[in-house]
Amino acid sequence: MSQILHSQFVRLDALQLLLLDRNLENERTPAGWPVGSGWISSGFGERNDPFTGKRAQHEGLDFAGIKGSEILGVASVGVTWAGSRQGYGKLLEIDHGNGYITRYAHNDELLVKLGDGITAGQTVARMGATGRASSPHVHFEVLYQGKAVNPNHFVKQVR
Repeated sequence: MSQILHSQFVRLDALQLLLLDRNLENERTPAGWPVGSGWISSGFGERNDPFTGKRAQHEGLDFAGIKGSEILGVASVGVTWAGSRQGYGKLLEIDHGNGYITRYAHNDELLVKLGDGITAGQTVARMGATGRASSPHVHFEVLYQGKAVNPNHFVKQVR
């Protein structure tokens, strides 16, 4: 009888580890909108550049809203950039450790700093119009293995 119980405990431990791994992977994969309120004002892909009027690749989605609105992390792990970067203004970059990196640009205020761990849904910044921006919005990018991918797939997901 004790052999059977021991075998069942080993199986339960293995199952628990598998579920924990699945939950961690789910938390590290981008999903959901990076804003609590707002609307998509510019899509991913080729568009007319608002400053030059010429066709240019837009590697993210722009979510417009009210200056100071909450910007939310869409997946967990760590901040790898928190500061100004040319064109992006005040930029936050989060590496999720599974090939995905998310970027949140044009912020008015950054609420986390380099090296901080964050959780999905956490308020990480406040919406602004810093850098190459004409009005308050967050430029949201998803990179996979270093290449920009269309964020539409991820923002449609529900965590």
